Amino acid sequence: MKSTREKILQTLLQNPRSTIVTLAEAVGINPISVRHHLTNLQMEGLVEGQEERHGVGRPRLVYVLTDEGVERFPTRYMQLTTRLLSQMKDTMPGPVVANLFNQIAEDLVSKYSSDLKSLSMEERLDLVQEILGHEGFNVNWEKKDGQYQINEVSCPYYQIGIAHPEVCTVDQTLISKMLALPVNKVQCILNGASHCTYVIQPAEAKTNFSKEPK
Repeated sequence: MKSTREKILQTLLQNPRSTIVTLAEAVGINPISVRHHLTNLQMEGLVEGQEERHGVGRPRLVYVLTDEGVERFPTRYMQLTTRLLSQMKDTMPGPVVANLFNQIAEDLVSKYSSDLKSLSMEERLDLVQEILGHEGFNVNWEKKDGQYQINEVSCPYYQIGIAHPEVCTVDQTLISKMLALPVNKVQCILNGASHCTYVIQPAEAKTNFSKEPK
């Protein structure tokens, strides 16, 4: 049996831009209770409210599912994505496919390029964590033995990556471009590890290491 919040989400999937009154009638509870559930769903990022002009007078508030809210429902997106990637790899040269994945990462980085120059290494790492979080990764970073480690505890590309491990280059390229440093992947979920880990050697440590002794 579906919960009230599931009924609200299902109603918004079938009837986007519904008002509180419409949702109350569809779900079978009073508007005050609907408002309470909507507040919680908005806090979770599953629903958003939008103003809509409706005749004369003040605009009314309607509700829609966010992208994250839509993803709560079974879809065929995964199958379609896998088929598209297979078709790409069958019809396009390997370097061209690889370049497409790199371009996806570079497009994401370009949005932040003007801000990067003024950021320290650790501020950049915080920004990497934030960007990857928006992309669906569960990420943390730490400084260990003079190096930085980025740990991806969960990966939104996992199911696609099983058949097409090339997608892993997207986040690796993004991290490298954001930090302006090479990134070494030392373990991967696709190879049976509990999470993916990237290691970054700080620029200053790398420079000191490369100096010739006097």
